[in-house]
Amino acid sequence: MSSSVFSTVRSFSHFAFVFLFLSLAFASESDHKYQPDDPITLWVNKVGPYNNPQETYNYYSLPFCHPGTNPAHKWGGLGEVLGGNELIDSHIDIKFQKNVDKGTICQLELDEAKVKQFKDAIENSYWFEFFVGFVGELHPDKNSDNGKHVLYTHKNIIIKYNKDQIIHVNLTQESPKPLEAGRILDMTYSIKWIPTNVTFARRFDVYLDYPFFEHQIHWFSVFNSFMMVIFLTGLVSMILMRTLRNDYAKYAREDDDLETLERDVSEESGWKLVHGDVFRPPRNLVLLSAVVGTGAQLALLVLLVILLAIVGTLYVGRGAIVTTFILCYAFTSFISGYVSGGMYSRNGGKGWIKSMILTASLFPFMCFGIGFILNTIAIFYGSLAAIPFGTMVVVFVIWAFISFPLALLGTVVGRNWSGAPNNPCRVKTIPRPIPEKKWYLTPSVVSMMGGLLPFGSIFIEMYFVFTSFWNYKVYYVYGFMLLVFLILIIVTVCVTIVGTYFLLNAENYHWQWTSFFSAASTAVYVYLYSVYYYYVKTKMSGFFQTSFYFGYTLMFCLGLGVLCGAVGYLGSNLFVRRIYRNIKCD
Repeated sequence: MSSSVFSTVRSFSHFAFVFLFLSLAFASESDHKYQPDDPITLWVNKVGPYNNPQETYNYYSLPFCHPGTNPAHKWGGLGEVLGGNELIDSHIDIKFQKNVDKGTICQLELDEAKVKQFKDAIENSYWFEFFVGFVGELHPDKNSDNGKHVLYTHKNIIIKYNKDQIIHVNLTQESPKPLEAGRILDMTYSIKWIPTNVTFARRFDVYLDYPFFEHQIHWFSVFNSFMMVIFLTGLVSMILMRTLRNDYAKYAREDDDLETLERDVSEESGWKLVHGDVFRPPRNLVLLSAVVGTGAQLALLVLLVILLAIVGTLYVGRGAIVTTFILCYAFTSFISGYVSGGMYSRNGGKGWIKSMILTASLFPFMCFGIGFILNTIAIFYGSLAAIPFGTMVVVFVIWAFISFPLALLGTVVGRNWSGAPNNPCRVKTIPRPIPEKKWYLTPSVVSMMGGLLPFGSIFIEMYFVFTSFWNYKVYYVYGFMLLVFLILIIVTVCVTIVGTYFLLNAENYHWQWTSFFSAASTAVYVYLYSVYYYYVKTKMSGFFQTSFYFGYTLMFCLGLGVLCGAVGYLGSNLFVRRIYRNIKCD
């Protein structure tokens, strides 16, 4: 049973984030209530370079005061473990509402090895998450080119409480002492309890960066994206529907003489002429069905998680977002199977078992492949970012016994309920040759250009998401994220429909994969932006952090690409069926 508090402190001109994990054996998990003099456990967590958020190690990998053999460990939920948290009892004596002027943690005897470890940590601005504060500091020294390393030896802990509940905690690092081999340092702490009127429900508000996330630029980006939606939907409605209306009128004329009809056919070589091939099954139907089904699931999953985050303030709990995402992914797997199975069957697919298995395992196995590489690197470095084997087993069990069966069930239901072919036009036996067109009407160009506007609609939000994930800021504006997500969906559909129409007008009936890649290319631009963000907006360094940054970003972009691609394909599919429903397909 635990209560967690997040705080920020200034420590000798340094800003640092503070995590204090407090626990009481008899405290209620729901209300975290304590009685005077109740013992409170202070948990230590991890250490690592401040500029490299993912490069974290066990707190006692540095030679701090160790609580002894076999200290108590506390394991949180699935999301917390995946986040690389390992809580260990510090054995620091803290009692509720009891001040401590100066207590001793231990006497730290320094030798050459410990001094070297501390110096390396200080030079890399190590923080620690018993409190996320700095280990020490590098003071200028006129007699040394490298400066003088000092270690903070006193931790001044200020705990604010409201009646019988802890609200938040501040830490001030004090008493810097030079790091010299042979010295014995007294590691001390003090506790001061201060009453506050802040309620327990509002305890997390102090750690939310309102000026950053609610900046005018954020509001302006949403407004700008909304105006883009209005413009694109208006453009699609006005230009395309007007063009289609003219096309319908010309195609449906029955009173024209033969000469007029021949002239119209010779002058026009548009989408009407490929009606016998436009519903031809795409190449690699199994793969396309799998990615479209997975993308439909991810779209629903993201919407569901955002709504749950808005309603439940998931940002308060450590790892709550990750846990929610994994469980919601498992329980929405039925959607991927249903969409994939129905699509595969409608296009005349025969190997539906292969399609079913690929749909259920494609995205999880892609994530597993990336995660396996990153986990191997983390194990090599001895980092807490390495996922324990037991956690891997739990994730596999969730996939094997919830996600996989639901995906199989969805495939069967989709195949039987929505798998009947219902194409408006009959597919001809002999494929129509595709004429050569200008370079900007080729599928590759249409695909790459299709992601520009969707990326533009989420560009600013990507900055806030990246900053939150890689720079210790708590992302809480899920209302913004919901608006931007809906705008992304609408813009993606509109842009993909326009690209599909241009492609069909060029008498190229291979629109299925083109519509998918046209929308999925948004993820390519996001990944390119991540490269810019890494080199310009962060101070990350080293192989470990670089591999984790680009590995996690690749995983994110794969999911985003599959999601957008599925939305683009499904929108284009509705559009194509709609326009060919009103023409003569004989």
